[in-house]
Amino acid sequence: MSHFRMLPSITEADAFLKSRSLPAGLEVREQVDAFLVQARQTLALAQDPPWLSTQEVLETLANELVQTSTRAPDRVINATGVIVHTNLGRAPLAAELFQSVQNRLCAYSPLEFDLKSGERGERGERVQSLLRALSGAEAGTAVNNNAAAVFLMLRALASGKEVIVSRGELVEIGDSFRIPDILREAGVTLVEVGTTNRTRLSDYEQAITENTAALLKVHPSNYEMRGFTAEVMLPELANLAHQHNLTSLYDWGSGSFYHFSQGPLREHATAAQVLESGVDVIAFSGDKLLGGVQAGLVLGREVLVQKLRKHPLYRALRLDKGTLALLEETLSAYLDPAHVPERIPTVRMLEESKDEIRTRAEYTLARLKLSEDSHYTCELQETVSLAGGGALPELTLPSLALVLKHKEQSAQQLQARLREASVPVITRIQDEHVWLDFRTVLPGDLADLADALNALCLQN
Repeated sequence: MSHFRMLPSITEADAFLKSRSLPAGLEVREQVDAFLVQARQTLALAQDPPWLSTQEVLETLANELVQTSTRAPDRVINATGVIVHTNLGRAPLAAELFQSVQNRLCAYSPLEFDLKSGERGERGERVQSLLRALSGAEAGTAVNNNAAAVFLMLRALASGKEVIVSRGELVEIGDSFRIPDILREAGVTLVEVGTTNRTRLSDYEQAITENTAALLKVHPSNYEMRGFTAEVMLPELANLAHQHNLTSLYDWGSGSFYHFSQGPLREHATAAQVLESGVDVIAFSGDKLLGGVQAGLVLGREVLVQKLRKHPLYRALRLDKGTLALLEETLSAYLDPAHVPERIPTVRMLEESKDEIRTRAEYTLARLKLSEDSHYTCELQETVSLAGGGALPELTLPSLALVLKHKEQSAQQLQARLREASVPVITRIQDEHVWLDFRTVLPGDLADLADALNALCLQN
């Protein structure tokens, strides 16, 4: 009998994978095809086949798919202590937000329809209204992320002209997003002034020419410069721009409408306070400190914001109805500042006290089942969390963490095994131990985290 007869058909493979509750059909067709090609080559060359039956071939296929599955889990547990974690989806949203928008997304909605006139309306009018109310700006709008907001701002207001930027603010943030590249693609001529560590107001003024359109300030987002440094503050830059009939622009990066009460966050300005500087237009992310969906929010003078909305690129960058609905609900939460931490998980995590975090950490520690001869030890220690997400690079918040150690296994091995849990647990390594920071462990994650830790410790 030919050994090739033991190779299953695609139909047989799909049926077997479904019986094991594994991905099947089109989702894994490429992997199944590749496996069967390799199996055919193996059988053609082998004197003694590695399999004795179709069942054994199917078992091998299933094992390979489990090991190489590219299907991402629905969620992970963030125990890193980094609140706005770019690699973990930045700001988590409250379940109540989705419940609030369900009717709009599961039916037709007046997305671009004026119910009074019966004519075509303007998309995102409610979001624009909320942005004005929360910031005091003359106008506001939203596009799909802050990079898009900055690009549109430059393209609509300064294309073909010069924009002056401090050398110390020509930053690169996540995934090779570079300010000089954005300016170039926007059709703007970049004029660098000052030095890496020191830029004065006179540097900007001396660089102004008849072809200058704007002065741009960029928040460094993911680093902080110390020592022999100097920068021009936003009010000074805005005033200089206005003296020369130029536009002042600010890439704020990460902004909010909420006045934080947590110690180190108290100094972080709100959008209203930033606009009091006199700057003409600002742009910032919706999924960083604001704690909402991915979006680029733009606030400023009405005549300038309208130029952005009327630019041809705006249509390519505008928000879809789902994102608009979620953004609207997020912004609505800020109308009641006293209850923002209850409705916006990111704000709650930023505002939580160490005592509140201790409750969750001790709850989890009490549920660990470590035997007397266990090779594991787990203890509660004080630590610090980070705001993260290119928001406030040097800001730390006091927190508590469970520190996991093993007599023989390395921290890297423990960390990798926690990532293999049914709900993957993402941790950090510090002092050659695994740290689980509870500031970022959501209340709904506690049971799954305890299960993951107990499953790990049972393996000893």
